[in-house]
Amino acid sequence: MSRYQDLKKNLFGGSTSNARQFGMIFTLVAIILLFQVLTDGLTLTSGNLIAVVSQYSYILILAIGMLMVIVAGHIDLSVGSVAAFTGIVVAKAMKDYDLPWPAAIVFGLLVGALIGAWQGFWVAYVGVPAFIVTLGGMLLFRGGNQFIGNADTVPVPEGFRNIGAGFLPEVGPNTGYNNLTLLLGLAACAGVVWREWRARQIRQQMGTEPTPMWVSGVRLAVMVGVIIFATLRFAGGRVGTSLPVSGIILAVLVIAYSFYTRNTAGGRHIYAVGGNSRAAELSGVKLQRVNFLVMMNMSVLASLAGMIFVARSAASGPQDGLSWELDAIAAVFIGGAAVSGGLGTISGSIVGGLVMALLNNGLQLEGVGSDLVQIIKGLVLLLAAALDVYNNSQGRFSVIGSIMRPFRRDDPPAAAEPADSLPDADKAPATG
Repeated sequence: MSRYQDLKKNLFGGSTSNARQFGMIFTLVAIILLFQVLTDGLTLTSGNLIAVVSQYSYILILAIGMLMVIVAGHIDLSVGSVAAFTGIVVAKAMKDYDLPWPAAIVFGLLVGALIGAWQGFWVAYVGVPAFIVTLGGMLLFRGGNQFIGNADTVPVPEGFRNIGAGFLPEVGPNTGYNNLTLLLGLAACAGVVWREWRARQIRQQMGTEPTPMWVSGVRLAVMVGVIIFATLRFAGGRVGTSLPVSGIILAVLVIAYSFYTRNTAGGRHIYAVGGNSRAAELSGVKLQRVNFLVMMNMSVLASLAGMIFVARSAASGPQDGLSWELDAIAAVFIGGAAVSGGLGTISGSIVGGLVMALLNNGLQLEGVGSDLVQIIKGLVLLLAAALDVYNNSQGRFSVIGSIMRPFRRDDPPAAAEPADSLPDADKAPATG
């Protein structure tokens, strides 16, 4: 096999890899390069990258939960209203009842869990479609936000603001960079190298042919290079700024949820339910529990996103959360999730969210009006959905859905097998 064929087969994973399958990563790179030129280098400056993470981290957090909801075959239209409702409840609790801000964060997450349990009950146990339940929730919790806050803004204390407007502190000697950000970057590089080495070890133990060493080297060089570049940018901002705390929260959530959806039975069950709920049920998957948990999880993450936004804004207001659900849904579909459910990845949704964030940021830097920005974002979403539908009609994976395959140890199932192909399905529960 030639080196070109080795690279094509192994660099991103799969012998059918081609430019179309990795279109969204190429689109992300193209958007960055285009606006880097048009803005005379402003796009990749430390200040702008820090601002992008700070401004859009809450949307990316919503995209994590929305991915799981959509993979399970549902949709959640209430996330913006839930975020706004939680924000005003937490702000009022701190202002009127002197609740310490650490306790307020826990309280906000509990509020989100209760809201999610409420909506999950109607979806999972009563059987009302999630679209209807969350449409009602969108109206209910938007009204609740305005009722509790009297349609006014409520400020939050300084300590609480750190989760949305804080940065890693300056520690250690003066190196010209934020030392904690540098250490996180080094840890990320070490993690990437260890994961590649571990993947090779596992393949050897299983008796399969490992990826050619030179291909692993190319892949590591690309990934480590990107991490080093981003680390230096975030660590080299103006004094007092560095990697935002909200960005760290986002990174922890991405790692945790990626592991959960790829490597646990519970995560696999979500894909099975979205792919073929009847076959999943025959295989031992508890449909009601899966549907309940994905709706509950979505509201918890919406509450967290709402608190981060309020912390960044320093106050909760009646206009918080407007259209957030549309941005989260757009990120998930652009990131490769199938419209019909059963297919999508956390990392793909983050890529989709970054495409929307950097597109929006670049257009703002160019002084494009908000009306045209909305038009362009709508066309991007429509194009992504059309590509997904086209590929499904051709019997292929979603164009974008497989872009992150090389960074996964193994792929989640795109869909469960039909029930008649599982003769002993009612005897053996799914193992994920």
